[in-house]
Amino acid sequence: MEIKPLKTTEDYQAALERLDILFDSPAGYPESDEADILAVLVEDYERIHYPIDAPDPVEAIKIRMEQLNLKQNDLVEAFGSKSRVSEVLNRKRKLTIDMIRKLSVKLNLPVSVLVKDYRLRG
Repeated sequence: MEIKPLKTTEDYQAALERLDILFDSPAGYPESDEADILAVLVEDYERIHYPIDAPDPVEAIKIRMEQLNLKQNDLVEAFGSKSRVSEVLNRKRKLTIDMIRKLSVKLNLPVSVLVKDYRLRG
């Protein structure tokens, strides 16, 4: 087992190929340990070379609503009215500070995600 940092695309591809071979190795064997280490290296390489941007506030709200099986009616208290929920989720109106505070608690979303700027639809 020769493990080294992934510095190039070729290193990354080789690690993926090796990980594919080792993936179902039983726990407690050297191959399983190698797979665990390679997975960490691959994850680190992907984080650096293929970053995924956080969603904008509206998308973050929609994603969390789906995860929690919430409907628009479930957010009325945080938004103030049914029409406000619809306006924000359809990008007709921006979130207010009060909405951000309430949504952060209700949806367990970081305020830093909710305060990001986003475009409204004309």
